[in-house]
Amino acid sequence: MYPDHTPPVPAQRVVEVHHPTPLPPAVPVQPGTVPAVASIVLSDGRVVTGYAVNPAQPEPVAVKPAVSRTAVNVALGGVGFLAVCGGLILLTSFIAALTAFITQLIILAAVIFGGWIAVQIFSASGHQGGGTTVNIGKATFKRNHFHG
Repeated sequence: MYPDHTPPVPAQRVVEVHHPTPLPPAVPVQPGTVPAVASIVLSDGRVVTGYAVNPAQPEPVAVKPAVSRTAVNVALGGVGFLAVCGGLILLTSFIAALTAFITQLIILAAVIFGGWIAVQIFSASGHQGGGTTVNIGKATFKRNHFHG
């Protein structure tokens, strides 16, 4: 507080008004975009001069979809994976069936060819009496029978 307990009397103040000179902007600005200079008189008599600035507008918030894109991508990936798995199962079944068919054809060919060879070996078309003839000297052995 004050030594004599009396508040001081406000003195008359001289108000100085300064009109600022706008500086040229560092980045070229379209004409008409520089705001006008405004002055405000405060309650105690002071004058504040400056540029009128519009309040900053917040960025609009993007509306998020009800279902996230990640969830949709995961779901679509699962559907695609199931489709591929079904196709792979069918492909595997087809390959197994084709392998079994080729194996049966090979076995059938072996049986037919083996039978043909057996018929050729065991047929008696070249010999009348059948059997193997071995000539040793003047003796002839025909199927373990001696013909002199």
